[in-house]
Amino acid sequence: MTIAPEKPAAPSAGALTADQLPPLPGRVLEPAELLAWVRELAADPERWAAHVRHDTDGRHFVSLYRDADIDVWLLCWNTVDDTGWHDHDTSAGAVAVTRGAVVENRPRLGGEPVTTTVEAGRAFAFGPDHIHRMAGAVDGSVSIHAYSPPLWRMGQYSISSSGVMRRYSVSYADELRPLVGD
Repeated sequence: MTIAPEKPAAPSAGALTADQLPPLPGRVLEPAELLAWVRELAADPERWAAHVRHDTDGRHFVSLYRDADIDVWLLCWNTVDDTGWHDHDTSAGAVAVTRGAVVENRPRLGGEPVTTTVEAGRAFAFGPDHIHRMAGAVDGSVSIHAYSPPLWRMGQYSISSSGVMRRYSVSYADELRPLVGD
């Protein structure tokens, strides 16, 4: 496991400024507010399309914006991309799919995960208690993610074949991928 950086990573070069984003209230946003917010941002590709890439060796992700109240990311997916099981620690979140589709799985004790395919034009939100796993359903998919308060740590989970679950704390800057035993 890696150790958290001393300070948050700066958004990528060419990141958005606050005046290029939907209005921000200057406080931690609730899941419903994050949902409305990512929908508005997703509807305006001129704000983020320049960051889309699918020609990398892995899932491409870019920090679009970060301040004291919100953390915004653009993620590019192919069908081989998989985050593994994870949570967002104390942060609520919202995801808007702008191209293609992603699959969200939620674990279920004693049964198969609940699986939802989220297609372009759809979005969902969740609270800080949410555990899920995401993967690309279609090559060339794109999604926008917003978290409030900003991510600092996340929990990544390993589930053994016998059903034993373990949580590992990871930095928000680490790329999520399935853990051994997953």
